[in-house]
Amino acid sequence: MSAQWRAFSGIYPMQYAFFARDGSLDRAAMRRQVEGCIGGGAHGIAVLGLGTEVNKLSGSERRTLVDWVTEDVAKRVPVAVTVAGASIDEQVVLAEHARASGAGWVILQPPPERGLPESHYAEFFARVMERVQLPVAIQNAPEYIGVGLSDDSLLRLARARPNFVLLKGEGPALTIRRSIEALAGALGVFNGRGGLELPDNLRAGCAGMIPATDTFDFQVRIFERMRAGDEDAAERIYREVLPVMVFVMQSLDTLVCYGKRIAAWRLGLNDVHDRAPGLAPDAFGLACARRYADWLGPLP
Repeated sequence: MSAQWRAFSGIYPMQYAFFARDGSLDRAAMRRQVEGCIGGGAHGIAVLGLGTEVNKLSGSERRTLVDWVTEDVAKRVPVAVTVAGASIDEQVVLAEHARASGAGWVILQPPPERGLPESHYAEFFARVMERVQLPVAIQNAPEYIGVGLSDDSLLRLARARPNFVLLKGEGPALTIRRSIEALAGALGVFNGRGGLELPDNLRAGCAGMIPATDTFDFQVRIFERMRAGDEDAAERIYREVLPVMVFVMQSLDTLVCYGKRIAAWRLGLNDVHDRAPGLAPDAFGLACARRYADWLGPLP
């Protein structure tokens, strides 16, 4: 079993997709987001996850975002790229594009077919992994994606594919802890869910978290305090920022609508243009988001 995962840890903010008024991707806003994340102490950068609205992006736009993010990061921190696709070839092409662009690792999502035996998805992942020349994670988030692998399947896959080194979960700390115990060090585990239960996720043994950009810098501080053994300080920061996490994590639509605006305002980006379909902001929600953005303060 591989221990490559020990090279990857910390807080990796998942980049929001910022759009211009004409609906195209906004190059300047994406660059500002990367710089704000690195300036705020991110241990790595992630892109093309659910928070990036990947399902609304064309294949060309996905590749463009990978190119932009890796160019702007310029190897200052590792970049993780989420890879989605209906076929093995499609996922391999995007994963290899990520590698050529300078990504440090990729996160594979299951193919879109639902209701098939678990062995089908495990075999799909194995065939992608054997053709990808990067460390690989699997996004194991059945509550959000509708498909997940059991811990036994994950262990068998880790034994068969040495470049399978990380797991990206989306679940409560109690659930993540059971997986970490069952995996017994075979895989490093990142969680998401916007940073909810962050101190307990770290106590459970998570290597890191992949939240969105809106509160990541507070999560970096929590991670560093926990790593230094100052759990009391970590808990104080967590209690302060928890209301914002709860607000944006009501649903994926809420995250993309209001979490993105909180991040944008913290980055000094005043205009946020949405891409349909999605939740339309209302006056009350905007007031809440603005209050939280003001409280969190500007990003570097």
